[in-house]
Amino acid sequence: MARKSAKFLDNYGYDLILGAVAAFYVFAIPYTKVEESFNMQAMHDILYNRQHLAEIRHKFGLQVEAFFVLLTALQFHLLFYSTRPLPNILALGLVNMAYGYWLKGSCYTALQFLVIATLIFRCDVLLLACPIGLQLLLSRSVSLWKAIKCCSTAAILSIGLTVLVDSIMWRRVVWPEFEVFWFNSVLNRSSEWGVSSIHWYFTSALPRSLLAAYPLVLLGLLLDRRILPFLLPVLSFVILYSKLPHKELRFVISSIPVFNMTAAISASRIYNNRKKSFWRLIYIGMLGLFLISLGCTILFFMASYHNYPSGYALRKLHEKDLIAYIQLFTVGGERRILVKEGGGHLNHTGEISVHIDTYSAMNGITRFCESGHPWRYSKEENLASQDYYHRNFTYLLNERSHIDGYQCLFAVHGFSKVNLQKSVPPVVLAKEPKVYAHGSMSNMEILGRNFPGC
Repeated sequence: MARKSAKFLDNYGYDLILGAVAAFYVFAIPYTKVEESFNMQAMHDILYNRQHLAEIRHKFGLQVEAFFVLLTALQFHLLFYSTRPLPNILALGLVNMAYGYWLKGSCYTALQFLVIATLIFRCDVLLLACPIGLQLLLSRSVSLWKAIKCCSTAAILSIGLTVLVDSIMWRRVVWPEFEVFWFNSVLNRSSEWGVSSIHWYFTSALPRSLLAAYPLVLLGLLLDRRILPFLLPVLSFVILYSKLPHKELRFVISSIPVFNMTAAISASRIYNNRKKSFWRLIYIGMLGLFLISLGCTILFFMASYHNYPSGYALRKLHEKDLIAYIQLFTVGGERRILVKEGGGHLNHTGEISVHIDTYSAMNGITRFCESGHPWRYSKEENLASQDYYHRNFTYLLNERSHIDGYQCLFAVHGFSKVNLQKSVPPVVLAKEPKVYAHGSMSNMEILGRNFPGC
């Protein structure tokens, strides 16, 4: 029994560590942003793929694998994003599979996974697949004709599957990733969502996401030439993506596993030589980087925890409501609603009606946050201030602190910025009111409740 347990931990222990960190993020921060809403109905917790970790151990050794897991656990963004239902993360699962087969030498299978990820989940994986494919051709790991045949088969099946499923879901003939490619690349309209400098990935996104691994990546290039065939295509992917004006960390998140693998090689070499005088200083510096990474990860977690204010606001509304139960009864042939003692704030329709404005809908609220009858929710847009009262909404979740006909019941603070100070702790998070909960002034039961106000 002990031998079986030891074997299980040896095979899956590192997966359990990464899975536990990601699971903590799920339960601690269960809300989502607008970018994730399209996939919320199909939430898929993609964590690290066993194939990838096993092949790191096989190619570079157990110690490199251990440092790979340590570096990943000390980073916030990769595991946090792995709990978010983004198309980039759905694609990341297949990209990790491709990395695993690539490390193992099953290059045709790796290319097929990249094709599937490109055509179904994220068309920009093409920018990763092309450098990898070119490297495999130049190194004669694959033949051009056979690669075309295996990728064409995967492409035909992928396009057929995504067009069939998505056309049924969207009720029109559609290939979603082609439309994304056309909008972002052909029409070049991605800049409508914001523009960043060409060096942003290398000077902002990757340093924040890699933390201690970032300086170790460069050292890994010098210490182990085996990593070059894997690192250069991924580096090319980030460079190619840098040419697009609109940039987000999630766009290049599939590069992080290979960067971490390179950094783990550096960390392993430093650890093995830690008793030598020169390397001892580097080893102490590396330990310091690990502590800095841990501190940054805690800071990022706290900022993200306070980055979904409307989700917390809606939950607080539900908790504040004291409806025991509602009983329908008939008096003289007319159906009325009887609210027992401790009852809630029903409007004339017998419902608790909540309007959620655009900002609130984008910052933490999904259908999974809603309760059943008698709660009813509206996300109708472009309503004038006076329209809320005429629509007889019981509650409003709104980014405005004052709305005619409503009383502000409470405000939920959200993350604003990071402040530096000379005292301990040296870094603090600044918060400010982000979402306001309002109650109808025509509902005396609400006005009589003990809300904290704004």
